[in-house]
Amino acid sequence: MLVNPGPGTEPDVATPPLAASPAMSLDQFLAGIGTRAFRFAEAGLRSRDDALDAVQDAMMKMLAYRERPAVEWTPLFWSILRRKIVDVQRRQRFRLRWLRPEGEGEAEASLDWADAALGPSQSHAQREAYARLVQALRGLPARQREAFTLRVLEELDVADTARAMGCSEGSVKTHLSRAREALQKQLEEFR
Repeated sequence: MLVNPGPGTEPDVATPPLAASPAMSLDQFLAGIGTRAFRFAEAGLRSRDDALDAVQDAMMKMLAYRERPAVEWTPLFWSILRRKIVDVQRRQRFRLRWLRPEGEGEAEASLDWADAALGPSQSHAQREAYARLVQALRGLPARQREAFTLRVLEELDVADTARAMGCSEGSVKTHLSRAREALQKQLEEFR
């Protein structure tokens, strides 16, 4: 199902988001969404291994929904993956609390889980733009990052995004607006 993108894999920027069609099999759907799901998970977890595990777990859980109509797969998959990412983040925070020496504050104990290695790309400009976008996305609060990724990068509609995020459509619009504003400020100098 999920093909390991491996270290240094270039994002497939030209591939449009995959919408589940009624004639599509679940295996085809999962094969088409794997790379984008990995990038989404990696942005949230900042770890290639954790991202691969989260996507694989979400794909395995999707197998239980094989009989559901194909039009429900996209929001369902993103909702499952999002919940898995939140679970992994909670476990990481819990472990960090126990690893931190007593008396050490939150700011002092924060660790950077990001994998600094970026993969090769077709051109330097594309590599640099992607790195800046990922860095800017990581700087956003989680809900804004999720709203932006699902609405803009995955091109889900507001209703599907709201279902995937487990919030109202108004909340999706608010998070998206704030995310766009923050990203515009961060990436303005890059233009």
